[in-house]
Amino acid sequence: MAITLTEPRLYLGVDSAGIESFCIADGTACAFTIRAPGKESDNEDSMGLVPCSGNSGVLVVADGLGGLPSGDQASATAVRQVSHKTTENCGEQLAQRDAILDGIEQANKIVIEHGIGSGTTIAAVGIEKNHIRPYHVGDSAILISGQRGKIKYLTIPHSPVGYAIEAGLIEADEAIYHEDRHLVSNIIGTAEMRVEIGPVIKLAPRDTLVIASDGLFDNLQIEEIVNIIRTGPLQLAAGSLATICRERMTEISDPRPPTPDDLGFSLFRPGRSSGTTTSPSH
Repeated sequence: MAITLTEPRLYLGVDSAGIESFCIADGTACAFTIRAPGKESDNEDSMGLVPCSGNSGVLVVADGLGGLPSGDQASATAVRQVSHKTTENCGEQLAQRDAILDGIEQANKIVIEHGIGSGTTIAAVGIEKNHIRPYHVGDSAILISGQRGKIKYLTIPHSPVGYAIEAGLIEADEAIYHEDRHLVSNIIGTAEMRVEIGPVIKLAPRDTLVIASDGLFDNLQIEEIVNIIRTGPLQLAAGSLATICRERMTEISDPRPPTPDDLGFSLFRPGRSSGTTTSPSH
C-alpha cells in the first residue's frame, strides 16, 4: 500500500531496503536508491519526494560526482535546498518554478563556498494538477513514457555524448558504450552552472515519469526502460528496473562492459491511490 506523504521524504547518503511507494501530488510515486555494487563509501546519489498541497509536489534526484571530493555532500545539499525552498513557499505567492530554481541556485552557492571542488548533477520535476515541469543540470535525466511506449519527453544530458546524440553524430543506442559517457559539461558547484527548464507537460492518466541518476541510463537502453515502466503496477516496474540495472552493473558481456555506479530513481504516475500517512524523511 502506498503511504501518503505529509512531509518531505529525503534519501541522503543511504541505501534503500527496497522499493518504497508513496501518494504525492494526486498520484503515486516509487523510489529506490543504492550504492554501486562492491562500493564501501557512501552512496553519492541523493533523492527527495517533497509534497506541497494535495495536488502538487516536487521529485528530485542529485548525483554527486565521484571523481570530485565529497560528492555525497554536494548531492545532499542540492536535494535539501530544493526541498527546503519548495516546503518554505508551499501555498505562498512564490511559484513552484521559482522555489525550485532558488533551491538549485542556493545549492550551487553553498557547494562553491565549501571550496573543496565538489560537484553534483540534479534533475527535478515540479508537479501541479497532473502537469509537470522538468529542470536539470548535468546528466541526471527525466523521461516520460505513454502506456503504448511513446516517449513523450526526454531531457538532453549536459555532456559531450548527450550533445552528440542530439546533433545526430552518434545513435542513442551507441551512447551506452561510448568511452566518454561519464563526462559532464554542466554541474552544480561552478560559477558557470546553468539550469535547463523544460516545457509544462500535461500527463495523461497512464503516463509514467522517470527521474533518475545516470546509474540507470548508463546501464539500460531507453527502449528497455520504457518497456519496463509503460504498463503494469508501478511498484513492480520499479522493482524490475532496480533488479535488471544491478545485474547489468556486474555482468560481463561483449561489447558492453559493466558500468557499476550508484543508482537513484523515482517513478511517478498520476491518479491517487489510497494510502496511510507517514512522518517524514530518512
